[in-house]
Amino acid sequence: MRRILEIAGDVFWIAVIVAGGGWLIVRSLKASDDPAKVIYKWLFTIPLVASEIFFARHLVHSIHPGDIVSNFAPTFVLVISIAGCAVIVAAFWGSHIGGIVAKPLADLFDGGNEEIEPKPYYSIALARRKMNRPLEAIVEIRKQLAKFPNDFEGVALLANIQAEDMKDLASAEMTFNHFCDSENAPPNQIAAALTQLADWHLKLFQDADSARTTLEKIIARFPETELSLQAAQRIAHLEGTGKVLLAAQNRQPVLVKAGVRNVGLLDSSKHLIPVETDPAKLTVEYVKHLAAHPQDTEAREKLAILYATHYQRLDLATLELAQLINEPNHASRRVAHWLNLLANLQLESGADAETVGATLEKIIERFPDFPVAEVARHRLAHLKLEIKGRQKETPGKKLGVYEQNIGLKYGSPHHSPRQL
Repeated sequence: MRRILEIAGDVFWIAVIVAGGGWLIVRSLKASDDPAKVIYKWLFTIPLVASEIFFARHLVHSIHPGDIVSNFAPTFVLVISIAGCAVIVAAFWGSHIGGIVAKPLADLFDGGNEEIEPKPYYSIALARRKMNRPLEAIVEIRKQLAKFPNDFEGVALLANIQAEDMKDLASAEMTFNHFCDSENAPPNQIAAALTQLADWHLKLFQDADSARTTLEKIIARFPETELSLQAAQRIAHLEGTGKVLLAAQNRQPVLVKAGVRNVGLLDSSKHLIPVETDPAKLTVEYVKHLAAHPQDTEAREKLAILYATHYQRLDLATLELAQLINEPNHASRRVAHWLNLLANLQLESGADAETVGATLEKIIERFPDFPVAEVARHRLAHLKLEIKGRQKETPGKKLGVYEQNIGLKYGSPHHSPRQL
């Protein structure tokens, strides 16, 4: 039985040594720059260590416990043999062992064995552009794009040089169109390219029609998405942007009225206060604008504020904000902003705690993991105090002649009144 246990123990240790040695061999081959040299070292080391193990085992069995004098010679030979084997192995593997020990520290400086992800470099092209050599810059960019044809940074830089430095918008448009037609182009980058093209149409040629056509491509390609909503927002403001750019190109002398003399001696300075824009006039303009551009979120938000603050019509303001809040493709941060705005308008209009609380609870329900939800929870906890602080006697305001035209005609799909 004892002999069987000894044999089992020998088999176990041999298996451990073989497995450990195999793992070390494979790892050293993968980490080495010269695998042939490592194989040569292992072919020498394995027989040497195996011979030393068998020799040391034979000496250990020849040592009789309790007799120091007779055990001295084999013990001395055993120590010398193990030391000599260790010296030889260290001489062969010293550089590898030192590398393993120093590797963690060296990796902090050189990055270790991690492969560097190949990426394009445009530093030469940027330097050529700064030196006012756009053609040389284009050559350098095309060298990088030959290796990385789908790199949007390079495509955008090439189109930028073509449009702004070379004044060749047609070539820039071809560059962006080629990128947008590729199958792997991300939607955000396609929208960014087309938006940039629209900006160049306005900036370089004051061509609002071409800019509108370019932005409409985003709406057609990505319908019912946040990208299409952003493009529609840009289209709604094209006319005003075009006028600003045209004015910048054709600057006219600005006539400044002479100032009031002896202003300190006047009986009253009320007539000097600038006349504010008529809210009723603004309301009519926003209504007409939204009839033509129902996706203009900025105009709809301003109209809602006018309804609530000037006309004291919280119901109409709620309808306008509801259209923005219920639109499924708006960004979360914008929806949270409109919900907070609605809660503020409700408070200023004297709504009860239940109405305001329901709005704040919608923020928590729709964005539970956002910081805005924590703000809403805090407001809910102190809502009664906030209402008490804002509560004032506010006389009702009659609409007069504006009552019949104050709201939009909710007939089209974009103008249907929806509750929150």
